[in-house]
Amino acid sequence: MLDPARLAGPDTLVLREPFALLVAHDQLPADAVRALEDDFPRYGSAGFFPYDPRDCGPSMRTLVEAITAPAFADALGAQLGVDRLGQYPTLVTLCQSLNKRHGTIHTDSSSKVVTALVYLNEDWPQTSGGCLRFLRRIDDIDALVLPEIRPLYGTLTAFRRADNSFHGHLPYEGERRVVQIAWLTSEAEKLRKTKRGRFSRGVKKLFGGADRRLGAGRDRNASHRG
Repeated sequence: MLDPARLAGPDTLVLREPFALLVAHDQLPADAVRALEDDFPRYGSAGFFPYDPRDCGPSMRTLVEAITAPAFADALGAQLGVDRLGQYPTLVTLCQSLNKRHGTIHTDSSSKVVTALVYLNEDWPQTSGGCLRFLRRIDDIDALVLPEIRPLYGTLTAFRRADNSFHGHLPYEGERRVVQIAWLTSEAEKLRKTKRGRFSRGVKKLFGGADRRLGAGRDRNASHRG
């Protein structure tokens, strides 16, 4: 599903400044688009949710297995200056849709070593809303490091967490399917984030849309704006 050799291809953009990041297009097989759409989980509310294989069909499980494989992680880490990225524990979250509160500029928490996003949307409207922006400043959504990244099928972007790894996007409401994986500093951090993510999901399922803000407030990582 994901080939480390393809990730290292000539069309992959890698930057080291102001922080290490990469953007690679066409990383997924073209003939898998329909299966991944059918096998993506249907969540009842917006935001990012902890990956549960029981929610997903076989092609989605295969994709998660591929992106969490140590060989792929090591190839990704080599591009970003991280030695043996595959040794770190992983946390996978999935997002089916966003609402307009998502997208605030932020860095990731210090418990994350590298974050990667794989987008699964076959097309995208001609709008900047929902398009990821890597930024030079935390207070300016237009201070772009490179052109904004449309969340189109097969696009993979990743960055090494730093105090200045600012990113966000303009508000967007609607379906936007993405797989997010974070390589974490410890198993303890993975357990903590997983518990908070499950709590957030439970709140959303129990109380519905009126309490989505509560779930997001308790777990900013589970509603990541990447």
